[in-house]
Amino acid sequence: MKQRLAKMSNLQQRVIAAVVGVLVIFFCIWYQDWTFALLFCVISALTQLEFYRLLGLDGFQPLTVYGTIVGCFVCALAFFIEKRMIGFDNYFLICPAASMIFLIKLYKKRDMKPFTNIGFTFLGIIYVAVPFALLIVLALRGGTYHPTLILGCLLLLWASDIGAYFAGTKFGRRKLFERVSPKKSWEGALGGAAAAALIALGLAFYAPELRPWQWYCVGAIIVVTGTYGDLVESLFKRSIAIKDSGSSIPGHGGFLDRFDGLLLAAPFITTFLKLFA
Repeated sequence: MKQRLAKMSNLQQRVIAAVVGVLVIFFCIWYQDWTFALLFCVISALTQLEFYRLLGLDGFQPLTVYGTIVGCFVCALAFFIEKRMIGFDNYFLICPAASMIFLIKLYKKRDMKPFTNIGFTFLGIIYVAVPFALLIVLALRGGTYHPTLILGCLLLLWASDIGAYFAGTKFGRRKLFERVSPKKSWEGALGGAAAAALIALGLAFYAPELRPWQWYCVGAIIVVTGTYGDLVESLFKRSIAIKDSGSSIPGHGGFLDRFDGLLLAAPFITTFLKLFA
């Protein structure tokens, strides 16, 4: 299968991988809350492992396995608490679980920069796992599962990405942030905003989980923070001189490449809806 995909153009690979990925994601989200939570825990773990692997390429030694375990624990804890299967106070279990990072590094004799690597271990949890946990919190607002809300946010993010890709490829002239990402353009950003606006308009009519103005605000948040999330990941890749974070998803690079916009958008969306919905 990989050999066949390798013979195709990048656009063909992107389309095939996107269709398969979207079908799997839609099924897991729509089927029930358990499959949704499991899916996002798995994606979070794969993305976090990829993040730590990239740090290893630059000579750092984060606690890859334990950091990822803590990340999965944060996501699982968010699910059980927001589903009201266990009490809210159980969130404090994150504190000792995360503090164990210091104790583990204390016994790593060959680590010449332990506190730098401790910091990067925490960064993997905060940058990757926490945003996915916040999506779980968002999906289970009030203890009730809202699959349409998560699907709506993903549709807005994907529309923004697709609109930016095609508009940037066709009309891109003015550089958006050349120092970090030379290929991104203002024309692409506007194309992404226009595509997300169309999806937000549709959601305003057919997704009653939020009021129309809330969908428009969520769409605007996703366009802005999703773009910055992409730029932040580009800055990270540029700092270690690589093009893609991986090759796990044909035509899309790695999991970090595919979900970078979501990592920055999730905290802002969740905060907005917690305060104004």
